[in-house]
Amino acid sequence: MKTKKEFVRPTGRLRIDQASLIECRDLAAEIARPVEELAATHTTVSIERACLRLVGVSGVEGEGTEAAPIPNRVVDEIRKTIGLERGALVPFFHAVESGCGDIQSAAGAIAVGEVIPEWPWGADLDLARQRAEAEADAAVTRIQSATTRRKGAIAAAGEASKPWFYLIVATGNIYEDIPQAQAAAREGADVIAVIRSTGQSLLDYVPFGPTTDGFAGTFATQENFRLMRAALDEVGEELGRYIRLTNYASGLCMPEIAAMAAMERLDMMLNDCMYGIIFRDINMQRTFIDQHFSRMIHSLAGIVINTGEDNYLTTANAIDSAHTVLASQFLNERLALAAGLPQEQQGLGHAFEIDPAVPDQILLELAHAQLIRECFPHAPLKYMPPTKHMTGNVFEGFLYDGMFNLVGALTGQDIILLGMMTEGIHTPFLSDRDLALENANYIFGGAAGLAGELRFEEGGAVERRAAQVLEECRQMLAKVADIGMFAAIEAGMFADTVRTRTGGKGLDGVVARDSAYVNPIADGLSAKLGVLPCK
Repeated sequence: MKTKKEFVRPTGRLRIDQASLIECRDLAAEIARPVEELAATHTTVSIERACLRLVGVSGVEGEGTEAAPIPNRVVDEIRKTIGLERGALVPFFHAVESGCGDIQSAAGAIAVGEVIPEWPWGADLDLARQRAEAEADAAVTRIQSATTRRKGAIAAAGEASKPWFYLIVATGNIYEDIPQAQAAAREGADVIAVIRSTGQSLLDYVPFGPTTDGFAGTFATQENFRLMRAALDEVGEELGRYIRLTNYASGLCMPEIAAMAAMERLDMMLNDCMYGIIFRDINMQRTFIDQHFSRMIHSLAGIVINTGEDNYLTTANAIDSAHTVLASQFLNERLALAAGLPQEQQGLGHAFEIDPAVPDQILLELAHAQLIRECFPHAPLKYMPPTKHMTGNVFEGFLYDGMFNLVGALTGQDIILLGMMTEGIHTPFLSDRDLALENANYIFGGAAGLAGELRFEEGGAVERRAAQVLEECRQMLAKVADIGMFAAIEAGMFADTVRTRTGGKGLDGVVARDSAYVNPIADGLSAKLGVLPCK
């Protein structure tokens, strides 16, 4: 493994229209307002389950295929008997304070029907609220402690130099993932992403305990998070550098997975404003509401989010639709800031996906990557390797990945997901990952120094292409602002995919908040982050 050169985020190399850049951000803020209002006035079953998890509710009720997570059962019972319009925490802690004993005992009693949830009144309401607020304070403190614990772990092991090389593990079995992840770290990986089992984003519950049977990935569970975090801490201590852990806070259980990630000190989470809507047909209202809450957790826990704009270029042309990537990044930035997530924790995504047969392909990719670096100078950008045009010719694929690494080195991308020459053939072998790391070490070792030296001709092809993409992005955002975010998605303006406001999965889990809604965890997160509280 070679030592990386000093990392540089090169900006100021393109003479782009600053007025257009400001207008794009203003338009994104205008587009985001109705989405922020939606999140401030609604809750979801997953947000309420996440809050129960954060105060200590865990486990499953039943056995085998009939087993159901206790947080789900409690929320379902509260919704059935009194509704979720006022939140789940007050009726839950009323049950705790009314003689059920501790938190887990009360949850278990509600789950099996021994205790019927009810909304308290008078002195009982005061008592339940006081207990809920005390437990919420402890939960918010625990979320915030992830940042402190991470800093301590980095200080003890040593920080990895940038760019961070990001490798995927995806066996389906957490006990097989662990040695593969440790092997990847020893070969030079800085970030390990444990890919979720196919279809987990569509499950409206989180599996419990360690798992060994995921398909094309491993289930995201709190125990799996704990096991992998411990394994990476172990190998990081051995190597003298902190190894980061990534998973996916997306899908129907986005807030719950964010909560589990904070509790187990994960470092990055895939969390995009439209990915679940466009690519998993999850209802857009459910997604935006869940996303806001999950991003508050990520912010306080010091977790870097990775957004999913790279996926747009798998369904749309990478040249014609380059501006849609930039438009989505401005929207992701705005919605993240609204949830208190700073630019320094926004791993905005993009990808090297232009057909290599296109004339001047490298020039175009360089223009796109540099434009995004200029537009988001403080963001730890995540750059994705070619996938769409990988043919199975491993020799061409290895070179193609090398060109991706070169553009990443020249434009100062922070997080480099390493391309596999066997992309599209099979799940990568350890040897494929070793070759990917060799490729990246060679390119970044030999070219990273150019990031601070490279200049583009004024008015030249790179600058003209960047200006064109920025202008097309500005025009697109103006159209979205004119018709609204929901209508834009319904019109298929992102990734050439049409979704409807009331369609998709999960709308039945959305609940309008009553004026008496109580959620001291959401309030505590809002207060810590300085964002608007729930209404």
